[in-house]
Amino acid sequence: MRNTRTLTRRALLGAVAVTAALTLAACGGGSDSSGDAGSDSSASSSASAGNTAGATDGAHNAQDVTFAQGMIPHHRQALEMAALAADRASSAQVKDLASRVEKAQDPEIKTMSGWLTSWGEDVPAASDSAAESMPGMDHSAGSGMPGMMDGSDMDKLDKASGADFDTMFLTMMIEHHKGAVAMATTEKSKGGYEPATSMADDIITAQTAEISEMNKLLGKS
Repeated sequence: MRNTRTLTRRALLGAVAVTAALTLAACGGGSDSSGDAGSDSSASSSASAGNTAGATDGAHNAQDVTFAQGMIPHHRQALEMAALAADRASSAQVKDLASRVEKAQDPEIKTMSGWLTSWGEDVPAASDSAAESMPGMDHSAGSGMPGMMDGSDMDKLDKASGADFDTMFLTMMIEHHKGAVAMATTEKSKGGYEPATSMADDIITAQTAEISEMNKLLGKS
C-alpha cells in the first residue's frame, strides 16, 4: 500500500516538474520572440529614419536653381568690375576692396556651378555675365537681376581712371551689392537647399558690410 502511494506521489511530482519546465520554456520562447521582434522593429525604424534622412539631405527646389543661375552671372560681372581696379583705381582702399570681392565671389561661382551640375541644371555660360547679352538688365530693382550694370555703364567704367574711376566703381558696386543682397534675401526666405541658403546668408552679411564701407569711402554716412 505504502509502495503504491510512493509511486503515485513520484508520478505527480514528475508531472508537475515537466509542466513547470514546459511553462518556463514557453515563457522563455516568448521573451526571445519578443526580443527579436523588438530588435527587428528597431532596426526597421532606424533604416526607415536613415532612408528619410537620405531622401531629404541635399534636397533643393526651384528657387535654389534660380538663385544659382542668377547669382553666377551677377558675381561674374562683379569680378569684371573688380579686375579693372588693379590698373585704373588710384585709391589703395578701392584696390583692396576689389581684391576682397574677387577672393569671395570667385569660389562662390565655382560652388554654385557645382550645385547646378549635380542637379542636372544648366550652368550659365561665361558670356551670360556680359551686360549686352542680357537685354533689359539695368539698375532698377524690377529687372531680372537687380543691380546689374548695362553695357553703357561697363564701357564708362572701363574708360575711367584715377579718382574718377574710384568714384564710379564705388557707386556702381554699391548698386551691384544691393542687387545681390536682394537676390540672397529671396533665396534665404524661399530656398530649400541648406548650403544655398547658408551662402545667401553669408552674401547678405558680407556685402551689406561692404556697402557701408563703400559709402564711407564716398563720404556718405
